[in-house]
Amino acid sequence: MQSTPTAELTVLERIARGDSAAVNACIEQYGGLVWSIARRYFKRPADAEDAVQEVFLELWKSAARYDRTKRSETVFVAMIAKRRIIDRFRAETRHPTAEELPAAGVENPHADANPELCTEAGYIRDRLGDLRDEERETLDLGVVYGYSHAEIAEKLDMPLGTVKSHMRRGLTRLKGWLNEPGTK
Repeated sequence: MQSTPTAELTVLERIARGDSAAVNACIEQYGGLVWSIARRYFKRPADAEDAVQEVFLELWKSAARYDRTKRSETVFVAMIAKRRIIDRFRAETRHPTAEELPAAGVENPHADANPELCTEAGYIRDRLGDLRDEERETLDLGVVYGYSHAEIAEKLDMPLGTVKSHMRRGLTRLKGWLNEPGTK
């Protein structure tokens, strides 16, 4: 293996080799980028600061994974930052409990704007209970809470392909029920 002079190493490569000065260089070089990503998600500066700290800790831990032949260091940093910040944002975003969600039959203040759409939405909400548990759960996490397929797979400890299949089957069943005669 050929050794690379320190001057030619990127900041992350230096961190991976244990160069403690590289940590400060990383913060100096990428602090603005990471901060700007964090501020897009967090209104409070203290929350953004916490997220930025987590990003740099993650960069320190994952510096050895950086491969300059696959992507630029800036892209790698931005990718790690965005993933970590989104994870933190989702973890901090309070999801409503079932009791806090509007019940079926509660008056919708926008019903006059598009009554057909409101009727269909109510019908779909009523039919969700007819889905299989795994179809309903994967659709709920994906559609209501905005989790990606990969995040749902991890959260439910399920293979990615299985998550996609459950979601597709659930959507297909809901669409079929919506297209049944007498539902419009």
